[in-house]
Amino acid sequence: MYALVASMAIFSSCNDDDDNNIDLKQAPKVTAPSAIEALTGAAVDVEFSFTAQAGFASSTVTATNGTAVIKTDGTDNATSGTIVVTFTAGSTAGAGSVTLSVADKSNQTDDATAVVNVVAEQTIFRINSNITEDAVWETGKIYILETRIAVESGATLTIQPGVVVKGEAGTGANATALMVARGGKLMAEGTADAPIIFTSVADEIIPGQIASPNLDPDLNGLWGGVIVLGNARISASNESGDVSQVQIEGIPTSDPNGLYGGDNDADNSGVIKYISIRHGGTNIGSGNEINGLTLGGVGSGTVIENVEIVSNQDDGIEWFGGTVSVSNVVVWNTGDDAIDTDQSWAGTLDNFVIIAPGDHNFELDGPEGSYEAGHTIQNGIVIANDPELDRYSSDLINVDANSIVTLRNIYFTAIVEGQKINRVDAVGVVFDNIMLDVPAANLVDYVDGDVVPTGVVAGGSSTANTSVLGWTWASNAGALAGL
Repeated sequence: MYALVASMAIFSSCNDDDDNNIDLKQAPKVTAPSAIEALTGAAVDVEFSFTAQAGFASSTVTATNGTAVIKTDGTDNATSGTIVVTFTAGSTAGAGSVTLSVADKSNQTDDATAVVNVVAEQTIFRINSNITEDAVWETGKIYILETRIAVESGATLTIQPGVVVKGEAGTGANATALMVARGGKLMAEGTADAPIIFTSVADEIIPGQIASPNLDPDLNGLWGGVIVLGNARISASNESGDVSQVQIEGIPTSDPNGLYGGDNDADNSGVIKYISIRHGGTNIGSGNEINGLTLGGVGSGTVIENVEIVSNQDDGIEWFGGTVSVSNVVVWNTGDDAIDTDQSWAGTLDNFVIIAPGDHNFELDGPEGSYEAGHTIQNGIVIANDPELDRYSSDLINVDANSIVTLRNIYFTAIVEGQKINRVDAVGVVFDNIMLDVPAANLVDYVDGDVVPTGVVAGGSSTANTSVLGWTWASNAGALAGL
């Protein structure tokens, strides 16, 4: 009899320990998704996640501006999982919500609320496949790039004024970007009042806004960038000699949409006007990042003007050959070079402002094959450093011994000791009214060598027309004040 009582006591004690262990386990945790949108009267699935150390027991759901039912419930006694709720929006556009409550086996509860934007028409679109036929992205709407999206040959993507394009986070082969393949066209024609903005999905900006409401203008590497590829000539080679086409950096060789170069210098890849590309340059492997705007073999039939690059982790704009010209440009807070040219680009950059890049203001490389062509960079102002952000460009102008470029009417200010124009004796480089904001007596200290080359002077003033750049975030933030 004593043994039976003892056994019962031990059993009771074990049960008490089990109950105590359950009570000691953490309360459940419910996590709601973000950025849910539903059309009036339409149903949308909302996926919640949960953890429950004491085991899932039950869930309940409530909603505002609509109704909600549990479509897929949690598994009994599960310690984690997802619960899918079907929300049917009401008939009135505006804010709505879905609140899910989860109880565990120890009667502990937690809830989370998903905010739903009930709209009369869809305003957020997720893009997860290439553009293979003509498409239009409409004013007032947001388009989210879930992966690298190519506008394939024969297709035209039209982006209307005021559209916001956001890239999901991703690195390496999963980096998000908008790429225009050879033979494809991008008609991205914003306006000064309604620019087209390319940014990160982390940016809470909506159509109609210029400055990000939550991201600083020096935050970079959150997504990829914009890549335009064409059929114009490039200067490239491999171990066998000259090649007329190559794969753009950052795009796997398995993707034929990444090829650029050809023999049509008048090639037309579309129109790009009033666009701002922000927070890009995600790492694609081995320390290599995507530029804000990459132009590979883009022809002179393409129109590119009024472009802003803000805080790209790699270069602001990089040309790989081609003949396209670009005008009215702001490059602000890039992590690497502001302007980078390669493979005998044969166009003109006219009217620009560069503000404190992380490396070179200009990295101007020579041809890589036997084809030789030069370009012109003119009418610009370069703010070489920003002490407040501890951002200092590595030099003033960087060229190769075989570079072919004319630099004209460029004013450098905020120069610090040690910054120089390098390789001033490169035979293919022409300096014409390159103005350094330094005392005349010290001018020689800011060039490589003992002789100041013809065309480099002390003092002067900018010839850039900054009044046409008032639409940019940089201007709205005061970064162009006084220029």
